[in-house]
Amino acid sequence: MRNLISIICSLCFFSGFAQNSNRTLSQQILKDTTLSAVQNLAREVIKTGFNAGDGYREVWIRDFNTFIELAAETYPPAELKENILVFFRMQGDDGNIIDGFTPAKQIGENETDFSYSALEPRYAGHKNTVETDQETSLIQTVYKYIKATGDRTILDEKVGQQTVTQRMERAMQFLMNNRYSKTYGLIWGATTADWGDVQPEHGWGVDIDKNTHKAIDIYDNAMLIIALDNLTEMLPQLRAKWGPIGKALAKNCQIHLWDAKAQKYIPHIYLEDSPFPKDFDERGIYYFGGTAIAIEAGLLTKEEVKISLEEMVLRVKQAGAASIGLTIYPPYPAGFFENKIMNPEYSYQNGGDWTWFGARMITQLVQYGFVEQAYEQLQPMILRVLKNKGFYEWYTVDNKPKGSGTFRGSAGVLYNAIASLEQWANTHKHK
Repeated sequence: MRNLISIICSLCFFSGFAQNSNRTLSQQILKDTTLSAVQNLAREVIKTGFNAGDGYREVWIRDFNTFIELAAETYPPAELKENILVFFRMQGDDGNIIDGFTPAKQIGENETDFSYSALEPRYAGHKNTVETDQETSLIQTVYKYIKATGDRTILDEKVGQQTVTQRMERAMQFLMNNRYSKTYGLIWGATTADWGDVQPEHGWGVDIDKNTHKAIDIYDNAMLIIALDNLTEMLPQLRAKWGPIGKALAKNCQIHLWDAKAQKYIPHIYLEDSPFPKDFDERGIYYFGGTAIAIEAGLLTKEEVKISLEEMVLRVKQAGAASIGLTIYPPYPAGFFENKIMNPEYSYQNGGDWTWFGARMITQLVQYGFVEQAYEQLQPMILRVLKNKGFYEWYTVDNKPKGSGTFRGSAGVLYNAIASLEQWANTHKHK
């Protein structure tokens, strides 16, 4: 009996300690004025347009997907809806979705890498074919639009002879028809560094051709799993068809891409061969962004999320970087990519530090209950926004800002990460 009473008392003590700890942390978050300052800056950045940032003229779908929720607080639903519909009007005959669109009048005479659609004569479309996330990004954007605005009429909107619902299915079917490996039960793209859009074989590196090395990675497949979850939640009548496909993808990700011994995702499965030297051990590279999206897709257990965070923190320390926005570690050696922006090491997607993905990891940490760790890992991202007075595209390993200074994707995901922390704090401030 004494032992039982002792156990009960211990449980009560630790429960009370946890509550006090939660209350203290929630109060700290709610009193942190730097969080609201960054959110205010994010709102101002979003007010200035929908293109990816001051270094881009295009409205990219992979970027729009990450700031549409913030944009919904600033713009009327009709304006957001119109931007989404442009992507469907420019959908390819095979169901593919473009990367982004640019006003046609801005296209120069010598610019030929664009597509055009009779349904949308105002714009020229561009598609980086090395990517396999445009279709999935659009599905996720529609889902977020509906969640943010409550407007489900977009699903029945006619684009040409088809509804948006029909066109979303066509986009998913494009991936199954053109990017699906029956051998692995997963989708493929060109070889890139994690979520990147540059392949190693060319100086520009955005178009699949005869030199491309086709590869399967976790990022593309996790994005598809999320998209199918979103699609079947929006449209339950499609669950019988697409639900099993999503479940099979999730299972195959863990069978083929998850290294249980190393507790990490391997970089690539090559459908034929690798573009890198035979003596190069690519499996030692850690993919930060793809891991964060896999967590968002629900592929890892809470314990595996914890291990993943610990590994990220360790590798950030080894790299001497500022945040868990680090793309990959270690980076690919200099010279492995023809595109000079990927060289030297720790440049751009080859080991650059991107809040655009790091902040998504913060949101997931909150979702999985690692709130204290999330708040801690958020700090360097917050501080550099305030120091540099902007949301830069990426940062060097020594935390110097690079690329667009008004990168809206970074503003959107950082805003969401802060919002998730504040929501948790408001829930726990009296507990």
